[in-house]
Amino acid sequence: MIKQVLFAIALVLTLAVFSYTVARLSARFRLTCKAFPIRNIFRRLLLTIKVAFVQTRILRRPVVGLMHALVFWGFCVILFGSMEMVIDGLTAGEGSFRALGILYRVFIASGDIFAILILFLILAFLGRRSLLKIKRFHGPELTRRNHLDAAVALSLIFFLMVSLLGMNTFTCKLNEISGQAETAWFPVSSRLAGLFPELTPGQLHTGHEINWWIHILLIFIFANYLPYSKHFHVFLSIPNVFLSNFEPLGKLKTLEHVTAEVRLMMDPQTAFAAPASTSVVRRFGVLDIEDITWKNYLDSLSCTQCGRCTSVCPANLTGKKLSPRKIMMDVRARMKEKAPGLIRQGPGFSDNKSLLRDYVAVEELWACTTCNACARECPVNINQPSLIVDMRRFLVMEESAAPAGLNAVFANIGNNGAPWQFSMQDRMKWADGANLKVPLISELNAQGRKPEYLLWIGSTGAFDDRYKRVIRSFVRILNYLDIDFGVLGTEESSSGDVARRAGNEMLFQMQALMNIGLLNNYGVTRILTCDPHAYNTFKNEYPDLGGTFEVIHHSRFLESLIRSGTLKPDPEVFRDQVLTYHDPCYLGRANREYSAPRSVIRALAGGFREMDRNRSFALCCGAGGGQMFKEAEKGDREVFQLRTDDALKTGADIIVTACPYCLVMMTDGIKYNNREGDVKALDLAEITARSLHL
Repeated sequence: MIKQVLFAIALVLTLAVFSYTVARLSARFRLTCKAFPIRNIFRRLLLTIKVAFVQTRILRRPVVGLMHALVFWGFCVILFGSMEMVIDGLTAGEGSFRALGILYRVFIASGDIFAILILFLILAFLGRRSLLKIKRFHGPELTRRNHLDAAVALSLIFFLMVSLLGMNTFTCKLNEISGQAETAWFPVSSRLAGLFPELTPGQLHTGHEINWWIHILLIFIFANYLPYSKHFHVFLSIPNVFLSNFEPLGKLKTLEHVTAEVRLMMDPQTAFAAPASTSVVRRFGVLDIEDITWKNYLDSLSCTQCGRCTSVCPANLTGKKLSPRKIMMDVRARMKEKAPGLIRQGPGFSDNKSLLRDYVAVEELWACTTCNACARECPVNINQPSLIVDMRRFLVMEESAAPAGLNAVFANIGNNGAPWQFSMQDRMKWADGANLKVPLISELNAQGRKPEYLLWIGSTGAFDDRYKRVIRSFVRILNYLDIDFGVLGTEESSSGDVARRAGNEMLFQMQALMNIGLLNNYGVTRILTCDPHAYNTFKNEYPDLGGTFEVIHHSRFLESLIRSGTLKPDPEVFRDQVLTYHDPCYLGRANREYSAPRSVIRALAGGFREMDRNRSFALCCGAGGGQMFKEAEKGDREVFQLRTDDALKTGADIIVTACPYCLVMMTDGIKYNNREGDVKALDLAEITARSLHL
């Protein structure tokens, strides 16, 4: 009876403290903004099983991933026994779940095996953290307190397993002495019981009770320690995965209040006719925690601080200040600092600090290439780039504080429809003297004809001297196969991708709405492009603004032609050359297209070698997120140099890519290494055209 009373008191105290913590955190969520509607419950359940329970993200690093996964799976099994202990403690019973029969014995046996396995794995984790110089376990954002927190959490898990094994061991020995038939299997503890041959039944009972109490009290302590630890992900990783944003990684959210303003700006009649708004004017982008969404805050609480995101960040790998892990840690720390004042005093509260600048430096934000490597690597589905872009939006639209290079880009897009200071009337000069058949869609429309495809040339294809050769090669292929296509010519304008990722949401939406109106006016339904950034924008982002098209990247287009036998390359052209392929971020990670480019290359050449970092693990070229148009932040190297090193290590004669930005970066990397004489950077369209002798 005394045991029941003491246990009930401990349980009530545990639940009271935990409830207080939950209530306090729940109040903080009310300070945040809306994110996205929670739909597709069945799909969410499948994702949760795949990512949270099967641990597919963790297992991207097989050895260490399996170690972590085993600990997680072990906890899931041991949780069964923990629930039984709570019921036993309240009822003064023993083995409350025995009625489950064989299932009970399997669970208890599995828990016994996992206990010893987890014990040794925790020792390995502690050893890795304290003895090995693993880069991702260190960084300026990780203080001594963070390291101590990790050690405390791991130590608690270690002693939980020791007490569980101790409890099971004394149970086995008691059963052996009393001659009772075992109601549970203890494969490990039954062996350990042999270590205590001289103990009396009274001593064994005392040992069992001591370990029982240590184990259950450690569970109660651990449960209330977790919300204040980085290991809060033990509770939140599963709900965070369940509440994942299902949009493709390449899609940024559309700010609806910006859309309303842009539509008013583009239609003055509507502006004058619209009634005066009485709603509170929302801030553009994120300055402080009141501007983040509930999902941003949940992400910060779910962050394991494992550093997998930072370890694959191209900016961080090249010595720049950005660390995606730090961004999440900053959100959590800033909420902890400001939330009490906001809850007490309301929205008007200010402590003269903000998430932006006081926690996250401007230099960090502008170093991001928006390559989404961090989001792809995160084991609990956190999307760091979306928050980074939201803070960029504040800098650009509220403070006009973009880097000088990007301000020039914004002005050029607004005035000329391209990032450079070229006239829109020059957009067709890429075709001059090339002896190509390039139908204008306006002329076809005047004849009552609508082509099967609109070929989107893009600003780089129209104005960059190197990339003009790619567009010409692709058009030669289209002409050779007599593909029915048309181009916008001087009517084409920037897709707005650069503006959006650089934080100028208003300029992006103006470009998008203008392009959508033009494309819809011509009845365009299928868009063909060589640019993954335009591909991603048209495919994933224009639908939010009313532009729904079938968008095809030239890698997939060429693959389908080769597979159908329509396009028959000459395998002799590249027979004696080795080719490697660089995955563009906005074709690969953002839209999961990895196989089509490789299928084309293998059809053209026998000598194909992968870089060490390839497919979803591929390193960014360094040009995305507006980086191509601005000075790089301070670092040890440039991203394109690191990526070119990856390519040159393969010994390839040709570095193939399928993106205008990547081609520029790879070309620059080859020049930087003085390898122009023996290594070339070519686009997929160029090698295909060469294989056809075009």
